[in-house]
Amino acid sequence: MKWIVLALAFLAYASSVEAQQRLSTLSLTCGQAQQVILSRGAAVLSTGTYTYDRFVRHRGFCELNEGLELAFVPTRDTPQCPIGYRCRSEGLDFFDD
Repeated sequence: MKWIVLALAFLAYASSVEAQQRLSTLSLTCGQAQQVILSRGAAVLSTGTYTYDRFVRHRGFCELNEGLELAFVPTRDTPQCPIGYRCRSEGLDFFDD
């Protein structure tokens, strides 16, 4: 009986975690959005109604075959806030002529 109660409590907790909404850059100031990335190192943030992306503090949060691309996002106080970086694949381009 104790295991069933424990399992139900875990499922309730897991479902509440899934229901949390993603932070939106549109509701943050530029400084607040930058602080999220600085404090977490990496975060997935909404950048619009149907858009989101993963932003990182430095290359250590990317895969080995990825490089950095400077990222600008809209925030509550500026249309182009330099929030940090995006990880981008540095794979070979097989379609070069």
